[in-house]
Amino acid sequence: MNQDPVAEAPEAPLLSVVKGNPTPEELAALAAVVASLSAPAVPMPEKPSVRHWVRRQRLGLDPTPGPGAWRRSKG
Repeated sequence: MNQDPVAEAPEAPLLSVVKGNPTPEELAALAAVVASLSAPAVPMPEKPSVRHWVRRQRLGLDPTPGPGAWRRSKG
């Protein structure tokens, strides 16, 4: 049997409860939050281009009605 001291070393806990008696669901939620804080930040998407709106203005076209019309109309 191979006894590697590194392989047998216990892993340090992610967190420990020092007071109270949390439920398994509460511990899972807390672990998820702590793990998400250590994840690299996702870069914010770039601001959408207003090229479409400017082009429509230059052509003298009115805003197109339909889903997302308010979002497209902000210049």
